[in-house]
Amino acid sequence: MLLEKLKLSKPLVRAMTEAGYLGALEIQAKTMSRIIGGQDIIAVAPEGSGKTTSYVLGVLMRLKYGVEEAPRAIILVPDKERVLAVMEKFELLNKNKSIRTVGLYSAPGIESQMDALADGTDIVIATPDRARALYLKLGLNLNKIIMFIVDDAETIIKKGLQLPVVELARSIIKCQHLVFTEVVHEKLNMMIDPFMSFPTTIEVSGEAQNKMETYPQLLFRVPNFRTKINLLNNILQDSEEFRKVAVFVNTRLTAQKIYKSLIPSLEKEAGVLNPLFFDDAGFNSLEEFKGESAARIIIIATEGLGSIDLKGIQTIIHFDVPEEKEILISRIVKPSNIDNDEVIAITFSTDIELSIVKKIELATGQQMIAAELPSDLIIQTEPKKKKVIKSQDSADPLAGAAFHEKKESNSKTYNFGSGEKAKMTRKKKHS
Repeated sequence: MLLEKLKLSKPLVRAMTEAGYLGALEIQAKTMSRIIGGQDIIAVAPEGSGKTTSYVLGVLMRLKYGVEEAPRAIILVPDKERVLAVMEKFELLNKNKSIRTVGLYSAPGIESQMDALADGTDIVIATPDRARALYLKLGLNLNKIIMFIVDDAETIIKKGLQLPVVELARSIIKCQHLVFTEVVHEKLNMMIDPFMSFPTTIEVSGEAQNKMETYPQLLFRVPNFRTKINLLNNILQDSEEFRKVAVFVNTRLTAQKIYKSLIPSLEKEAGVLNPLFFDDAGFNSLEEFKGESAARIIIIATEGLGSIDLKGIQTIIHFDVPEEKEILISRIVKPSNIDNDEVIAITFSTDIELSIVKKIELATGQQMIAAELPSDLIIQTEPKKKKVIKSQDSADPLAGAAFHEKKESNSKTYNFGSGEKAKMTRKKKHS
C-alpha cells in the first residue's frame, strides 16, 4: 500500500520516504485512520510487523504542534531498551522539532527526569513503574493527556507491571487508549478492562516463514503451573497411548519438583535425566531410559542440556515453553532421515508463555492444534490477595480512632502543573 493512502501529512510522508519506507505495512493500513480518528483500539500483530511505527505516526499526526507545558501523549513500554528504541523512532520521523519527547526508566537518580518533565514535554515514553513513581512524586502531570498507549503489552504483563498501567490509565479522566500486543489472553483482558470499554480489535497474522515438516502438535492452554501438573498426571495415566514420554522443562529444579508431584503410580515409571540429588530416581542418559522397559517417563531440563537424540520417544511434552523458540522447534521438526508418524508433540502454555508459542507457529509455518482440557481435570485457582478497605466516613463510629477530618490548612484547593509541582518539591528539599 502506498504511503499516501495513510492520509498522513506531507512532512510525515517525506520523513517516511527519507527513512527508507517504501510503503505502508498491513498493521499501519488497518490502524492509521482509527488512530487519527481518536478510536480506542487493541492491535494484535507479531514482532516486526510495524506496530511501533503505527502509533508513532498516529501520535505525530494527532499532536502536530508542541504548545503545552504538560505532556499530551504517554507511551508505556516494558523496559529501558524499548524506551530508547521508541525515542529513536520519534527522532527519525519527527521533523517538527517543536514536538518534544522525554524518556523515563529506572536509572540512578530520579531528579534529572523530574527536571526534564518540569521543562515541558509533549510525549512521555516510559516504563510503567517509573512513570507511576514520578506521578506519585507530583513530577508527571497527566491532566492534558489525550493519548494513552501501551506497547508490548504481553511483555509488560510478563514482567508483572499491570498495576501501574491500570493506576496511570485510571488517573486520566478521558483520552484515547491504544494497546499493541502480540497475543490476546485473559491476563491482558484483566489489565485493560478497568480503562477500556468498547475497543476495536485489529489483528494482523503476519507472514509465516518457510513451512517446516513437524510432528503433529497439540496445544493445551492452562491457567497456571499447578494446573499443568494436574494435566500431566491426568494424561500420562494412559499407558497405552503414552509409552515412551520425554517431558521437557526449563530448569533442573523444576524437573525435580515435577517428579515429586507425580502420582505414585507414575512416579514408579518415571525419572529425571541427571537428577540434582544422588538419591533421587533418574537416568544418566537418554539411552539408559530408552533401554529400560519399565521406564515410561523421563523429565528433562533444558538448563545445561546439549543435543540429544529423541529417536524412540513417541511423545514429546513441553511442560515449560522455552524462552528461545529455536529450542522447542529443534525438537518438533521431523528429521529428514526418519519416517516416524507415531511421534506427537504436546505443549502446555499459560497466558504468559503464549507469545512465544505464536512466534514458534510463525517460524514453523505450522499452527498448533488447540486441544480441549480433560473434563475431569482439576483447575487450580490462583490465590487472590485480600484487600483491606478502610472507611473514611467521619459519621461512621467504626471508622477507627485514628481517623480525623483534614485541617482546613491541609485541604487541597489548587491544581498546579507538573513543572510548578516539581519546582515546589525541590524547594522544600533544599529549604
